[in-house]
Amino acid sequence: MALLRDPSAPLLKTWETEPVAIGYGEDVAGRGPLGNRIARVVSQALRDAKDADLPRAEVARRMAEHLGRPVPATTIDKWASEAAEDHRIPLDCFVALIKATGQHALLGFLPGLFGYAVVPARYIDLIELTQLEEQERELAARKAALTAKVRGRRS
Repeated sequence: MALLRDPSAPLLKTWETEPVAIGYGEDVAGRGPLGNRIARVVSQALRDAKDADLPRAEVARRMAEHLGRPVPATTIDKWASEAAEDHRIPLDCFVALIKATGQHALLGFLPGLFGYAVVPARYIDLIELTQLEEQERELAARKAALTAKVRGRRS
């Protein structure tokens, strides 16, 4: 008798989990001075936007609309350049860049500097549930240790 194959088997082999934390990896920001790392993540976000058919001129237009002031494309170019040390992106423009490009990986940069991660809101309850379960295990272990200690005194 011929062995039946599950038609979804190849799909299962190629499936990968969706990243939980949002952000660019260490390979993008790299090391070195903070200003250079900021320029690298801005540059990567702009490349990713361009790959999604969003040119810098359109990014500049959207940022200007969000901020209510002009944002020249040449300024965006300077923010993305490690060599332009006197031109680092201001925080309000960083927010506008995220909004204009939809490159949410930028959100993880700043928290990542401090050992934190940005996760989608849909995971918050699951994270809290996991923390509560860990706390319950720790309490149960402590209770068991105390119970054994008390029983040991009675003997």
